[in-house]
Amino acid sequence: MVQLLAKEESQDWISIASSIAAELTATAVERDQKAGLPDVEIQLLQESGLLPLVVPQEYGGTGATWAEAFKVIQQLSTADGSIGQLYGNHLNLTALAHVSGTVEQKSRYYRETAEKNLFWANAINTRDTRLKITPDGENFRVDGVKSFGTGVAIADLRVFSALQDGVEVPWLFVIPKDRPGVVSNQDWDNIGQRRTDSDTFTFHDVLVKKDEILGYPHPTDSAFGTFLGIIAQLTKTYIYLGIAEGALAAAKEYTKTQTRAWITSGVDSASKDPYILRHYGEFWAELQAAIALSDRTAAQVQQAWDKGADLTFEERGEVAIAVFSAKALVTRVGLNITNGIFEVTGTRSTATKYGFDRYWRDLRTFTLHDPVDYKLNHIGNWVLNQELPIITQYS
Repeated sequence: MVQLLAKEESQDWISIASSIAAELTATAVERDQKAGLPDVEIQLLQESGLLPLVVPQEYGGTGATWAEAFKVIQQLSTADGSIGQLYGNHLNLTALAHVSGTVEQKSRYYRETAEKNLFWANAINTRDTRLKITPDGENFRVDGVKSFGTGVAIADLRVFSALQDGVEVPWLFVIPKDRPGVVSNQDWDNIGQRRTDSDTFTFHDVLVKKDEILGYPHPTDSAFGTFLGIIAQLTKTYIYLGIAEGALAAAKEYTKTQTRAWITSGVDSASKDPYILRHYGEFWAELQAAIALSDRTAAQVQQAWDKGADLTFEERGEVAIAVFSAKALVTRVGLNITNGIFEVTGTRSTATKYGFDRYWRDLRTFTLHDPVDYKLNHIGNWVLNQELPIITQYS
């Protein structure tokens, strides 16, 4: 079990993430088949000291940069895409009040996260408009249904979006785990991301206090106020990278120890088969290019984040193009690797006990939520027409 480390002893976050990844890898196939609540996994993260990673030190957190945090997300995702997603979402949400909330909310949620070692999850999903919020005195009440509540069932703090009649922009609000009236329908049974527990939630007259609505009564419309949507896009990119990296590492080990040379290959070892070597060469070259572009983009994102309220809309749009470009490349590389590993592992590797298909299932399930074609469309419009994409806090 990974033990909680004192802050002064925990500067090598990648090493901590590697230790967690090693534990997750040992049980990855079993947990994927079982699905259900990722309670053990979240406990590992809580014990690791990684939950307050991006909380600034002035609020009691670790104070890591986003560029550093992305590499931790990537490392965790090599072992389990579900846990990479849960952790990546958590980090984004810990900073939500920083960009979308009031000064008081920013301080409050940063401090609570660090002091209480809180885990965040969400069901923002603005395409699902069934959740309604109505005034109730100085507070509000929420009723309805919200889908894709990823990790919400075990989260300490839960973020949702809901629509108020006559108001076009949805409200974002944060409620604690013990708030009465929120029911998990336990209906997540998709092909991939089996351990994210992305259930549908039903709300029955749930109280939402006015100071739990982010930015209430005047949500921010600044460039920085919507920048977390861009960070969320790059977070997904690093999850994809980790999944692809994990798939390649697992395939490599299997090829070297289990795969048989093809009968007409003219060699006595799969590791000498010219076609297998070609595939690995292609996988490696593509992955290195994807990592390099992502890391360069992460540096751009960090520079923009550091500008805070001084970030301009043009700068935000330029960073968005860089993030979309990285995400488009990583998506294609990731799908190529997670699908192509069977070309280098062979027929016997399709046995359920190996679970090699989980890499493709995890990645494909994720990419369907945000089709890369639309990112390519934004990039093409910028290349030809110099029109930057419009970004919202929900992008």
